[in-house]
Amino acid sequence: MTDSRKADPEAGQATAPSRGGRPLDPGRDEAIITAARRRLVLDGYSRMTIADIATDAGVSRPTVYRRWSGKLELTIEAIDYGFRAQRDAYPALELADLPAPEALAEAVRRLDPCYYNPDAMVLMGNFMSETTRTPELLAIVLEHAVEPRLAHLEGVLADLQERGEVRSDLDRHTIATMCFGSYFAAFLRAEHDRSGLAEQVVAVLWPGIAARR
Repeated sequence: MTDSRKADPEAGQATAPSRGGRPLDPGRDEAIITAARRRLVLDGYSRMTIADIATDAGVSRPTVYRRWSGKLELTIEAIDYGFRAQRDAYPALELADLPAPEALAEAVRRLDPCYYNPDAMVLMGNFMSETTRTPELLAIVLEHAVEPRLAHLEGVLADLQERGEVRSDLDRHTIATMCFGSYFAAFLRAEHDRSGLAEQVVAVLWPGIAARR
């Protein structure tokens, strides 16, 4: 008897991955995720196919489907992979031990989508272009890649408020949004060297947010 649940796998409607057979190979998983991340940059989500990802990773399509039920699930994993890799790349710093402007600059630096992946701005643009075709994709990007970054900066601002370093009436949400947006604006203005952007943003903000002594 055929399984009526087996729809078009490229549409992300394949059956759940089989739990039988050989155990999953972490190295092979990473190759598939890396291939998916590259295809998202080159092709965008809509044009990306599991077949191309499998070819790039040197595996078969069934191998991919044993781990992920479709390309949406694989894309979620690829987004999470990039954010985990970014966090692993952070320097071993205790922001609470830094002078307040330096702590804030480090938090702003960690907002940079390209902190770990230089192609991240292209990825973000591709995800935003999918708003009408795959609206749930942008919601996933917001949940998995955007809000965690913004929440970290807002948390640093809250800590600085508790230390009495910045004003108690700050609009942390708006400040985080402005800082995050500065990276997109710099990219669109073709400012290729953004290594000092965090310090520049904080230098402009600090006089307006520092606690009055």
